Amino acid sequence: MAMITIYTDGACIGNPGPGGWGAVILGDGPKRFLHGRDLDTTNNRMEILAVVKGLEDLSENADVTVYSDSSYVINTMTKNWKRNKNQDLWELLDREVNKRNVQWIWVKGHAGDPLNEEADHLAHSEAVGKPVGFVGESEVNVIGEVEMDQQDETAISGKLDTLTHVDEHGEARMVDVGSKPETDRVAIAKGFVKMKPQTIQLVKDNGLEKGDVLAVARVSGVMAAKQTANLIPLCHPLPLTQVTIDFELDMEHSTILITGVAKTRGKTGVEMEALTAISVAALTIYDMCKAVDRAMSIGARLSSKTGGQSGDVFLD
Repeated sequence: MAMITIYTDGACIGNPGPGGWGAVILGDGPKRFLHGRDLDTTNNRMEILAVVKGLEDLSENADVTVYSDSSYVINTMTKNWKRNKNQDLWELLDREVNKRNVQWIWVKGHAGDPLNEEADHLAHSEAVGKPVGFVGESEVNVIGEVEMDQQDETAISGKLDTLTHVDEHGEARMVDVGSKPETDRVAIAKGFVKMKPQTIQLVKDNGLEKGDVLAVARVSGVMAAKQTANLIPLCHPLPLTQVTIDFELDMEHSTILITGVAKTRGKTGVEMEALTAISVAALTIYDMCKAVDRAMSIGARLSSKTGGQSGDVFLD
């Protein structure tokens, strides 16, 4: 019997609040997607429910590997973490696990794993109440459909017609967001620094004279995100609730991959904060390494943004 793979994820806006779960299944036919929504839940409940729903979709006695970026789920099932809450869902999960041969693997979230990103997309789309879909994919199995309302569609189409930072006279302005509701907003940006093979080896071995390149770059990226409104003239100051910077060393292509996540609860998005964070992190890597490699190249782009009236954007 072939090994079946399930990637799962859960999300919640507010925690507690509206939430969503998603599962991507491969190995027993065409790749398929499962997803659903709960209007009053928690992130942990959605993480468990994603696995339950994924397993329920499989035949009994199947050989299954479950991938999740939830330490809560993986460590509870593999390290016997105490189950102080969500007993109803743990009982459901145990019931489904006992019917199958299940292996558990933790994966790092927002680290570029395409299947983990697909599960994350499903969960977050359900949590914020937006339609779920993937370009070119026709086998999406929708559980708990949520329609986009007319106001959201108008807001999205309107954004395509005009530049919000330019007034009717063509002059730059700061957009008035005073009437907009506060919502939970998340932006993910990705960047890279491409360098010589010997340079990335020095970074890996912590062999550069200036010190630990990635540690310094991580701190500089977080500090930069907090200064975005001082650097970009028309950006609004935002109360950031979290900024994270993660690195991956792609030794084969001599490239340091950078992922930045910025979160806030506010009236406008945090795309610029996420992009500023990874851009300054990349510049810091350049500064730390330029003594041995002045030919490095740098790139940055938005990966996704969620929250707000204009709708979610997923570019990966």
